[in-house]
Formats: sequence, C-alpha cells, structure tokens
Amino acid sequence: MTLIQTVFLLSDATGETAEKIVSAALTQFQQQGARLKRISNVRSKNQVYEALDLAAKQRAMVIYTIVNRELSRLVHDECEAIGLTSFDIMTPLLVRFSEFFGISPNEIPGLLHGVDEGYFRRIEAIEFTVRNDDGQETRFLNNADIVLVGVSRTSKTPLSIYLSHRGWKVANIPLVSGIAPPPELLALDHNRVVGLLIKPERLVELRAARLKNLGQDPRKAYADFEEVEEELKAARRFFRNQKWATVDVTGKAVEETANEVLVKLKLK
Repeated sequence: MTLIQTVFLLSDATGETAEKIVSAALTQFQQQGARLKRISNVRSKNQVYEALDLAAKQRAMVIYTIVNRELSRLVHDECEAIGLTSFDIMTPLLVRFSEFFGISPNEIPGLLHGVDEGYFRRIEAIEFTVRNDDGQETRFLNNADIVLVGVSRTSKTPLSIYLSHRGWKVANIPLVSGIAPPPELLALDHNRVVGLLIKPERLVELRAARLKNLGQDPRKAYADFEEVEEELKAARRFFRNQKWATVDVTGKAVEETANEVLVKLKLK
C-alpha cells in the first residue's frame, strides 16, 4: 500500500503559483501518493510558526513562495531546526533577477495575482462552464451566473464557452421533447436565465447538416420542418410561462448573441 505523504505549500499570496509548479513536478512521481495542503497569505512570523507546527506534526515537506526576505529566511531556518525538508521556489529566482537587472526586488507579496486576478476568474468560469455543459451537473445550477436554455442546435455550448472566457460562470440546459426540465432549473431566479430561440428554417438547416455529418438520414423527425416548428413553439411557451428573457440567435455571431444575453440580464 502506497504511503500518502503531505506537502505544505506556504505562500504570501494565493499559493496558485506554488501549487501549479508542485503539481507539474509531481506528475513525474505518479507511483508516490502526495497530499497538497496550501496555506495562503502567510505574511507574519506567527503565521509561519503556526504553519510549520502543523507541518511538523505531519512530517510534511514544505514548499514556499515568499518574497519578503526576512520571512523567507525564517521559514528556511525553522524547517532546518525542526528537521523538515523544505524548498524555496521564489528567492533563488529573485536573486538571479536582482543580479541581472542590477536592482533589488520590491518584496511586495501578491503582485502577480493582483495583475492576474481576472485571469484566474476566467479559468474558474471556464472550468465551471465545461462541467455544466448540456445539463451535466444540474445540482450546481444555483452557482451559475447565467443559465442558457434551448432546444438542440441553438448554439448553447459555443455561447456558454464564449461567455465563460469573459469571466461568467455559465450552465446550459437542453430542452428535449417529452422530457421534463430538471427541477433545479425551475427553482432558479428567472433573472439569471435566458431562453434561446431560432427561426425554424435555420434550425432545420443546422439539424439536417448535423445528421448528414453523422451519416444519418437528414429527413428524420429531428430535422423535419413541422416537427421543428412545433418544438420551437413549445419552447417559446415554456420560456414565456417561466418569465425568462429570450434571445433569437438566428444569423448572429456568437459575440453579438453574448452581448444581447448580458444586456437582457442587466449584466452589462
């Protein structure tokens, strides 16, 4: 049985940098189990002592990214004193940059994440959106900023992904004839939901092309004009009953549709 060992990640900011570096390195040791414990915003001596006390109890390895030289040295010295294996990611790089540029570092924690805060928000939004595509995780619908609902081939997924790159957590739910929508959807605040509509002629074209690409008969009910028309009428009635905003995606670029969604939900 593989022993799971603990690695403490100490950071004076979020610890994102340390975790990404350590996780990348650990892929080379897949046979060895490791548990990462991230401790963020370590900016005082007391916080260092508390974190290292916990690390000592678990005989953990300590990886740290602390730009303040005094605190960084304290972590190093304390780890040596209590016999913990440690590694300083930040200081060697700061020293080399100081030599290269001929100036001292600012030693201000969190600068990287202050600049990149929007980036990490987008990453979180994209991950959420991918997990909640096509009704996969309806239990998390309440965590979405925007929920898109529509019949098949109304651009739900590309629109969701585009909005997520703008920092919005998006979920999308397909409307399927004969299948009741999830109760979590109906319980949502209607101001977070948008129903997607499309002209029946265009939807028939899209669905027929889809069937053809799959090597199936494009004349199936899925792409039959009368069936499609009824499906869209039912969707429109459903959206109206729920008091949801609607957006017609016919002939629009995803950027244009996304802008309209944000306007309708008063997010822009």
